[in-house]
Amino acid sequence: MSRFKLINTQPIEQIVNRNALIFGLISVLLYGIGFGLTTPVVPFLVQPFFKNAGNQAMAVALLTFIYAICVFLAAPALGALSDRYGRRPILLVCLLGSAAGYLIFGIGGALWVLFLGRIIDGLTGGNISTILAYFADITPADQRTKYFGWAGAAAGAGTIIGPSLGGLLANFGYSTPVYFGAIITLLNVVYGAFYMPESLCQDRRLKKISFARLNPLTQLASILSIKNLKWIFIAIFLLGVPSGSLQALFSQLAKDTFKWGPWIIGVMFSILGALDIITQSLLMPKLLIKLKVSQIAVLGMLSETIAYGLIAVSVIFSSFPFFIAGTIVYGFGDAIFGPSVNGILSSAVSSEEQGRIQGGSQSVQALTRIIGPILGGELYVSLGHFAPAVMGIILVTAAVTAIQKGTHNQLWVQD
Repeated sequence: MSRFKLINTQPIEQIVNRNALIFGLISVLLYGIGFGLTTPVVPFLVQPFFKNAGNQAMAVALLTFIYAICVFLAAPALGALSDRYGRRPILLVCLLGSAAGYLIFGIGGALWVLFLGRIIDGLTGGNISTILAYFADITPADQRTKYFGWAGAAAGAGTIIGPSLGGLLANFGYSTPVYFGAIITLLNVVYGAFYMPESLCQDRRLKKISFARLNPLTQLASILSIKNLKWIFIAIFLLGVPSGSLQALFSQLAKDTFKWGPWIIGVMFSILGALDIITQSLLMPKLLIKLKVSQIAVLGMLSETIAYGLIAVSVIFSSFPFFIAGTIVYGFGDAIFGPSVNGILSSAVSSEEQGRIQGGSQSVQALTRIIGPILGGELYVSLGHFAPAVMGIILVTAAVTAIQKGTHNQLWVQD
């Protein structure tokens, strides 16, 4: 109780509870690490259950799909439950669920066990929204941007560390990275159980949870009612579908085409994470000086179109230099598109609409992570390993047209 009073009644310079801040940053870091740990080894964990490489690729895509759909369904409910019962119990339960999901996925032994592990992890994987709400609770408004920046840096560090670490640990067995994820998540639960203070006081909690707060489709329906933004969201969707496909099939594609092992695959994912941080921290400020936000978004999309072309060529000619080049160009395009399109959206609505519009954008992106792996996996199996990249060229080209249509008026001149 004394910790709670410290958070809410002390002067600004003392308001941020050290234990709360450490727990939050560690949780975000582990979220990034945990997501990357398993990525390099999923195709190798699935491989024993299939003789056909196409069926194996579809199983990898389905594992990504089931995780994404569980996150999509659970995230609004977890957020609402944390508003009603407090952040602490929801976060601890979510972390326990993630640890259980990792453990079950590592045990494996049957394909349905792998799916069960991803389902459990996905249903508790929406905890990132609760973690961000926790940060908002424990930080003063005038310092919130700084602490969210710290959280973003922690997540970025996790995406760099996770894949490389997962690839290295795979040398001791393909399940080792997954078990490691379970262990570090459990350690964070123990730390949180002893040192994590509750951040949401009783008088600020929801008295009742409505069905709308639990329904993920509500966010999608909400943004479709906002005029003048339809084409922007269409562009986000068209860009997100091949991106979700690439992220799901990247490891499988590298394994099938170039015979890469978990370590090299992990290094490539880490390069993407590092590129994201470098681009947003160093290149993005320079681009903002020379270009409009809408022009940066188009530049990012054109970069991704080129990237998918390089990846398709790499598969057709079995040339890994083209694959590496395509991956780097994709990382650059993805890193500048996200912030720029969020800037377009935020400049298009009033301050009262910010939460609604950003929440809707997240819902659209979550939907693409559901559709992308399934569609890409089907193309990978039926038309060839290059087909998802060709889909990327087509859809992103269409997305460029959509975003130009959506920003041809006053949005195009926004800085």
